[in-house]
Amino acid sequence: MKAAIVQGPGQAPVYLDFEEPVAGAGENLVHVTASAISQNARSRARGTHYSSPGEYPFGVGIDGVGRLEDGSRVYFVLPRAPFGSMADRTVVASSQCLPLPDDLDDATAAAIANPGMSSWAAYTERARLKPGETVLVNGATGTAGRLAVQIARHLGAKKVIATGRNIDALASLATLGADVTIALVEDADALKASFTAQLAQGIDVVIDYLWGRSAECLLVAAARAGRDAVPIRFVQVGSLGGQNIALPSAVLRSSAIELMGSGIGSIPLDRLVNAIDGVLQATIPAGLQIAFKPVPLSAFAQAWPNDDSRNRTVFVMNGPVA
Repeated sequence: MKAAIVQGPGQAPVYLDFEEPVAGAGENLVHVTASAISQNARSRARGTHYSSPGEYPFGVGIDGVGRLEDGSRVYFVLPRAPFGSMADRTVVASSQCLPLPDDLDDATAAAIANPGMSSWAAYTERARLKPGETVLVNGATGTAGRLAVQIARHLGAKKVIATGRNIDALASLATLGADVTIALVEDADALKASFTAQLAQGIDVVIDYLWGRSAECLLVAAARAGRDAVPIRFVQVGSLGGQNIALPSAVLRSSAIELMGSGIGSIPLDRLVNAIDGVLQATIPAGLQIAFKPVPLSAFAQAWPNDDSRNRTVFVMNGPVA
């Protein structure tokens, strides 16, 4: 079969022939129809993600959509190594396969599951978002951030604040449910002032996709707001703005901030799978929107290095996608 494979440390993935997977006890053989490029898939392919396989060669991709031997359509996540999702076929634990709603097509399901799960799990498993609360999405102009705005509304948030560096993309978030936008182009003092103005009105939950300078400014502003501010559940999801911040100890001592992470490791796998199911079941009823472009897996070499995170690349296999 054909698959996208990483052959060794530091090597870029390539599209070539790979061994056929054989399902064992408690596993499903999946005939893959669609699989999207994600930040997680990229970092695992580079060997830099904490969940990277570490043994070579291995297949690229952590999730996708396909059909079982009986023809049923499923979304699947975390194929058994060394197999990946960007392949004609893969093998996955039965417990990590979810039936798809009839009205949700394969490519949309593959595109929306991973980025949608990141905020759905953060809201439901970590922040325990309650209807009527206020949410700030730090880094809302990317695919996952745009979904985080939409999902916050779907889960009952009263007010949604969105931040980002792309001014045009930020402006478009009003149509997706953002009440307030903050452009991350100001100097640190001005940015802290913008955050302080919103903190004065109350922010219950922060979903942070950036870390780096913006997260640091937000945490410091929240600490300065002190006892007069609403206690914040700050959920760290991604680090596109930087891997590290300077966090004074007084920030945590002088405020009611709950600082936590969300992802593989902080949430049991079965509950992450449940979060994905929540996204898939809500996509059509909630009108969740995501931009993506379908590309044949045979064009992997051209598409992989040119992926645009704001318009997801979804590889399609085995003929037309339903």
